[in-house]
Amino acid sequence: MSRPFRFGVSLIAPATGEAWAATCRRAESLGYDVITVADHLGMPAPFPSLVAAAAATERPRLGTFVLNTGFWNPALLAREVATTNALTGGRLELGLGTGYVAAEHETAGLPWGTPRERVDRLLHTVEELKTLLAPEGPLHQGTPWPGGKAPGSIAGGPPRVPLLIGANGDRMLRVAAEHADIAAFTGARTGRNGKLEPLTAAELDERVSVYRKASAVREEAAELNLLVQIVAVTDDRSTAVRPWLDRLPQLTEHEVLDLPVVLIGTLEQIVGRVLELRERYGFSYLTVLEPNLEAFAPVVGALRGR
Repeated sequence: MSRPFRFGVSLIAPATGEAWAATCRRAESLGYDVITVADHLGMPAPFPSLVAAAAATERPRLGTFVLNTGFWNPALLAREVATTNALTGGRLELGLGTGYVAAEHETAGLPWGTPRERVDRLLHTVEELKTLLAPEGPLHQGTPWPGGKAPGSIAGGPPRVPLLIGANGDRMLRVAAEHADIAAFTGARTGRNGKLEPLTAAELDERVSVYRKASAVREEAAELNLLVQIVAVTDDRSTAVRPWLDRLPQLTEHEVLDLPVVLIGTLEQIVGRVLELRERYGFSYLTVLEPNLEAFAPVVGALRGR
């Protein structure tokens, strides 16, 4: 049986307190289930932004999507997690990733490391958080994490913090399969120039297959998330996709429109594509970027409760 849909929006634009609250309230009114914040220099700081989002809303869960683990000392991160979860009324979802922008680490004066070292760092952080936030741990504040039941449930009294891990490479997919409540797929890989390159439908099939093999021993299946990059509700797909063709010169127009991270078409066509993403890959939790907040809202409405 398919999981019911959840829809999130990743807020990326710095704003005043009033404007930030207004955007969060708008996301809630449009039916989004999760409000998330990224972890890039030049964008809003994750944890204070989520506390402000909680103050402005009542229903949505609030997530980091995702933290650059190399920016964070595990003990200090555990303090942020416990405090933010308490201040948001138990609505926090913690998303972790290895990071993919070397220049940000250079600007911050932090080591970048090899891919292996970055995965090692993330795995170490996950294991440290388990210890630090355990009921007997030194930073426990009534915030059980990780373990227990599914996202949004109660485990041992207070709401627990679900763990999301963003992954694409083989080892990261195995880490997500072992530790994550939510496995997040960017639908892209990091190219030689350090920029993200989208995966074709067939390539994403292969990545999801690697994850499923690694997660076969799980007692309870994780929720699968996909970050959607482009959304346009239109009956003229060719015109809508044209501005993106120069950015993806290796792909034809048809190939761009067929990318899993691209949703361009009429409302009915996009609803059908989202249903297909769940049927084909298992993606029941979709996240869009802030510029697509309004464009994706009719799809959220059409699929509410399905």
